Amino acid sequence: MIKRSFVLPARRPRRAAAALLTCGGLLLAAACSSTGDDSTGEASAVPDPGTGHLHGLGVDPADGAVYAAGHLGVFRLTGTKAIRVADRYQDTMGFTVTGPGTFLASGHPSPTDRTATSPHLGLIRSTDAAKTWTTVSAEGKADFHSLQQAGQVLYGFDSQTSQIWASNDQGRTWDRRAQLSIGDLAAHAKRPKEVWATTTDGLVTSGDSGRTFRPVPGAPDLAAIERPAPDALVALGADGKVLSSRDGRTWVAGGALPQGTKPTVLTAVTPMHLLAADVGDRVYESKDAGRSWKVLHRPDHGPGSNH
Repeated sequence: MIKRSFVLPARRPRRAAAALLTCGGLLLAAACSSTGDDSTGEASAVPDPGTGHLHGLGVDPADGAVYAAGHLGVFRLTGTKAIRVADRYQDTMGFTVTGPGTFLASGHPSPTDRTATSPHLGLIRSTDAAKTWTTVSAEGKADFHSLQQAGQVLYGFDSQTSQIWASNDQGRTWDRRAQLSIGDLAAHAKRPKEVWATTTDGLVTSGDSGRTFRPVPGAPDLAAIERPAPDALVALGADGKVLSSRDGRTWVAGGALPQGTKPTVLTAVTPMHLLAADVGDRVYESKDAGRSWKVLHRPDHGPGSNH
């Protein structure tokens, strides 16, 4: 059977002005009233504004600590508290853990960072668990909403071009591939040419390293997807159900997040160890493949008020 490439309409790029948080809102009053180092948005005596909308979750294999990346910085989750790392307020997107203490991300500078030269951070890397970050590439060009390391290949979805970007040299240089509007990416080191992506039109997959995509018939409506093993896909349905599949076509329902939860983020550390976040910026953890969950973080604000 001849497989046709599948390209969805491009999502309109977000304007740079909209990408940067402003100091006029109540949410950022704490960051914008800072009298400390403007490069980090150092907090003053006013209450910390919290995580903001969460974009990514991960576990640092160096010590097993859970990290959450959001609109207003990177946080280490301790008990049910979110501890801001290094007093930074940068909007951290595309967050992924690639090794002990080593994180990749993208996003936008803190609104108080007077040293910022662009609203887009491009690809940034930390080797000290988010205490400091260095620019790797694409500053001012890319806003990666999703990053996936698959062995020697790094995939990113850039919201500015609505394209899949791929790198074979740890993100220093990139090849731009298929253009489509996605929500989440999944890939695995042992099958680096296979890429899965959630879109507004359903699940799609690529067998040529993101150059072309085709729809997956019969796939359920997915909010997020992960590939923690070469023969395992794990996803969260839009209704919060945990779904698993070997081939992306036949899905088995397992557990579920609390009733009424609307998921936004999924990280599968292993097929059994899952992390999730919802629209209210709550963070959940499961160590039994989603059959049961515990709350790792519950923000002080009401659901959705940081969006």
